[in-house]
Amino acid sequence: MPLPEAFLQELKHRCNLAEIAAPYVNLRRSGRNLVGLCPFHSEKTPSFHIYPDNDSFYCFGCGAGGDVITFIRRLENLDYIEAVKFLADRAGLQMPEDRVDDGYARLKARILEINRETARFYYHVLMSAQGRRGLEYLTGRALTARTIRHFGLGFSPETRFALVDHLAQKGYRQDELVQANVAFRSARGRLVDRFFGRVMYPIIDLRGNVIAFGGRILGDGKPKYLNTSDTPVFRKSSGLFAMNFAKNSANGQLILAEGYMDVIALHQAGFTNAIATLGTALTAEQARLMARYAKEVVICYDADGAGQKATARAIPILREAGLEVRVLTVTGGKDPDEFLRSHGEQGPARFKQLLEGSRDDVEYRLQKIRDSCDMRSAAGRVSYLTQAADLLATLDSKIEQEVYASKIAAEQGVDRSAVLLQIARSRRKTSQARQKQEFRAMQQASSGYRDSVNPEKGEHLRAANAEEALLAFLFDHPDMARKTAEKLPPEKFCTEFNRRVYRTILGKMIDGKACSLTDLSGEFSVEEISAIARILAVYHPITAGMEDAKEYIDVILQEGARLGAAEIASADGKAIQAYLQTLREQKK
Repeated sequence: MPLPEAFLQELKHRCNLAEIAAPYVNLRRSGRNLVGLCPFHSEKTPSFHIYPDNDSFYCFGCGAGGDVITFIRRLENLDYIEAVKFLADRAGLQMPEDRVDDGYARLKARILEINRETARFYYHVLMSAQGRRGLEYLTGRALTARTIRHFGLGFSPETRFALVDHLAQKGYRQDELVQANVAFRSARGRLVDRFFGRVMYPIIDLRGNVIAFGGRILGDGKPKYLNTSDTPVFRKSSGLFAMNFAKNSANGQLILAEGYMDVIALHQAGFTNAIATLGTALTAEQARLMARYAKEVVICYDADGAGQKATARAIPILREAGLEVRVLTVTGGKDPDEFLRSHGEQGPARFKQLLEGSRDDVEYRLQKIRDSCDMRSAAGRVSYLTQAADLLATLDSKIEQEVYASKIAAEQGVDRSAVLLQIARSRRKTSQARQKQEFRAMQQASSGYRDSVNPEKGEHLRAANAEEALLAFLFDHPDMARKTAEKLPPEKFCTEFNRRVYRTILGKMIDGKACSLTDLSGEFSVEEISAIARILAVYHPITAGMEDAKEYIDVILQEGARLGAAEIASADGKAIQAYLQTLREQKK
């Protein structure tokens, strides 16, 4: 059942979008609106907008949009009711529990039970004769029994049915095992273990729940690492391995390593603030999670080419989350695990020296640029100075820009003002590129290009654009809903999605009441709310009056009266006659 209207209105009143977003996004004022770097995708120039007039947000870069509930849903990977509960707790509101359908919540709780039992099963297998290969592998990597137990490491048996048989005996249904992604159905319909013959690494969330698994194969099979796919309780792009431990000992700093074994080896050596991503490249969501527990992140990726590329990609993402960044280069081309083992008892002390000698990310990146240029030639020096200025232009802090510009100018024997001028040019160029990107995004949206939410838009472009303009008008003028409904009933809309939005908001505005995205967020998906937010964002700068609304209505009625070419080809004589009569009446 839907949540009571009075409760939603109070929630909306207490949960200001700009205030909720502030810890996640560094916002600055731009006229009446707020602008910042989008928290939902990686970008260097801000395309994320908050509109305080209607408490909505929209990103012209990735298309994410909505209200405060949608914002939390996306950020925290929550369903609608969970997001409402999150905000209600923050605002000190009591949830009307008796009105909430908690079927999805029960499913998630069931999956967490399955994961916990699965982790126990894998651990017991590791400690049995079946898990001898796995235990030999882990002890061969110098892990102690205490470390193995601390991380709950395990082993998935070679057989394909050991786990599903065990969980069936515990009373779990086959469909639940599939949804938890610990099993899948074979071509013959038999339920099969997802993991087999692998050392298992449980992935645990901040509340101590086992939410997923990573498995490393023993031998030369592929893939080397296999991870749980996204489930109702797990999303690879938002979690971090060992963050449940590291958050308690971060003390302002986290070490970002590349793999599970690197993190485990670092923890065993006393560096319990080490974490890793979950088999994917670093995301903005993961960076924001780190920013909750630390001010600084030390990147400690492998020294090979792939590791260096990953480092270059991670730096701006971490910076955009407001984190200070340092880069630790492990000597000898080793990863942290190999480095610690190769130095035996001296491993922790030697690694601490590396940690203390790590460079800040700007110095690291400047050195990378310097190494790529022939500094003996004039052309090489110009290339270095140009690329360095482009890098400094991405820094938000004017002080940082000034300090590094002075340092570079002194090193290269050039005027500091010339470096600063080049930085300013680079920033202007980037700003212009962002404006073009937003303009292209608006153009594509207006043309219906690849509109997955409203796929009919491209076919009925003129009508769909008029429909969107009318919807935006009604959000601003709810008192005109009744008159608009009299002139244009919902069935006259040409596109199904816009028709559904129109019918829904009319039902809420018919007595002149205002309607916001929060009033709709329980009835539309996250993607659909984003589409409505885009409409509001595109038409936000446009002041439309009743005469404009009449024009929108006329366009919709005209377009609705026309038959498409395919309809004419398949229509009978009576339908064509009726169509011609309609055209005659319109001409009169």
